[in-house]
Amino acid sequence: MNKILLLGTMILAIFAFGGYKAMAGNAQNPSTVDFANKKILIAYYSYSGNTKHVAEAIQAEINGNLFEIKTDASYPEDGGKMIEQAKTEIKNNYRPRLSNFVHNIEQYDIIFLGSPIWWGTITPQVSSFLDNYNLSGKIVIPFITHGGGCQVVQDGWSGYNNRTTGLSNWLKNLGYKK
Repeated sequence: MNKILLLGTMILAIFAFGGYKAMAGNAQNPSTVDFANKKILIAYYSYSGNTKHVAEAIQAEINGNLFEIKTDASYPEDGGKMIEQAKTEIKNNYRPRLSNFVHNIEQYDIIFLGSPIWWGTITPQVSSFLDNYNLSGKIVIPFITHGGGCQVVQDGWSGYNNRTTGLSNWLKNLGYKK
């Protein structure tokens, strides 16, 4: 049951990225991306350091520019209070004010965008990033992290909007049988 819940949460988080204006327009869902001669940005928000670690690993592989999303808002040090504040922010669709900005974002062709997954969605900080930039015409590659002590299956499925192309094959490859 926990695996099904985690899988559903991960899929919801990926769809959360797709719901933003940044992914609007004539978007495609290519299976491969042409990285040749492309300017790459790796933007991320990291609360505990997990997402930062993944962003740095991506940068080590592809040599893109790293950008940490920062906001004026902060969280209490007490874990319980932090959780309550973050839950309230997500429930209220809160968008903290960014305290740093990507200069000349139009120069980038490909943007890796990283976020922890909090209660089935991306963090308010990443939502603010998406609200502040027009990413039309860019290739956006989301990545998410999860700090829970659970098993995450490699090669998760992602889709765009309500497209389900490839979903049946993905489930079959996971071992699902009707």
